Amino acid sequence: MNFIFISPAFPVNYYNFCDRLRKNNVKVLGIGDTPYNELRPQVIQSLDEYYKVNSLENYDEVFRAVAYFSFKYGKIDWLESNNEYWLRQDAKLRSDFNIKGAKLDDVISFTSKSRMKEFYKKAGVKVARYKFSTTFTEDLEFIKKVGYPVVVKPDVGVGAAETFKIEKEDDLKKFHDKGYNIQYIIEEFIEGNIISFDGICDSNSNPVFCDNEIFPPSIMDIVNDNLEASFYVNKIVPKDVYEVGSKVIKAFNIKSRYFHLEFFRLTKAKEGFGEVGDIVALEVNMRPPGGFAPDMINFGQSVDTYQIYADVICYDKPVNVNFDYPKYYCFYFGRRDRIKYKYNYDDIKKSFPFIQMHDRNAPMIARAMGDEFYIARFEKFEDLEQFKEMVSARAE
Repeated sequence: MNFIFISPAFPVNYYNFCDRLRKNNVKVLGIGDTPYNELRPQVIQSLDEYYKVNSLENYDEVFRAVAYFSFKYGKIDWLESNNEYWLRQDAKLRSDFNIKGAKLDDVISFTSKSRMKEFYKKAGVKVARYKFSTTFTEDLEFIKKVGYPVVVKPDVGVGAAETFKIEKEDDLKKFHDKGYNIQYIIEEFIEGNIISFDGICDSNSNPVFCDNEIFPPSIMDIVNDNLEASFYVNKIVPKDVYEVGSKVIKAFNIKSRYFHLEFFRLTKAKEGFGEVGDIVALEVNMRPPGGFAPDMINFGQSVDTYQIYADVICYDKPVNVNFDYPKYYCFYFGRRDRIKYKYNYDDIKKSFPFIQMHDRNAPMIARAMGDEFYIARFEKFEDLEQFKEMVSARAE
């Protein structure tokens, strides 16, 4: 089997997908814009061959790289980046080279925030009312129907980038005065905690592995207000999250993919919409959760999701993974350089020896995930709360 992996060097943990595929005797061919002599040893060792392009944004260059691998190694069986930014380009390459997997029409359905709402509805999940942002006057009329606040966000975009909460008429005017040249949608604001249903599904859209993440702060607020980031991987997947998430995967007809589905769990009842605790739609991301979340899932669930993914690609089911290990809460906290903290890493490590990772984020993801991060796992939720209290404590 020949597998082309786009951008194996970034994010920094994604070489693991290549490594596990190669361990399954897959020929893994990397295409990226990092010079070969700047690749980390782990990346080089995870690949059979690497093709360097000047820019992954240049479709012609990437096309020629795929053509080269196709000529040298024969038919390409899979092509993937597992990166939201490249999903549409991945799909176009699959179409142009007749490679199985999601094609452009499929990917548009799960990268367009307006189109994905129809699939949520198909799965029986309620969605926020919305419209495409047009003129100030028309947007204001919509707000009169749904009330303030509302959220405006790009119809196609990555994460919470360029997403804003509009709380008054002056905010809406400022948004329109900026004159964005991309399509935005404007939707009613939902009061709830963000939760996710993550995992890997087989070729019949059945989850073969799944987990649940809880995001107390809004990623939109973290990005816009430069807040600290925190979330955790749950020990178990609640039954209602599993049932709703599985229906959404089926509705999108997603096959042999890592997925990250986001929902709101309502914290305030809304007439005609839902009661406290109900699950309603946010958005889908048909790729792994961002940053080091796949590693957090591994720490918390005592599994290797990179291996599960490789097994699904090769055998359509987990073969080389043992699921019979203890489960933990795995917590992420992203500190901000602008804040002076009371405790340093050594102080925290003495009190909480189960820190799994501690490092700095790349500038590209620091806006959403914090400048310096800690990842730790716990058997008891009370311990997680104590850790959060210590790692977030301010210097006097």
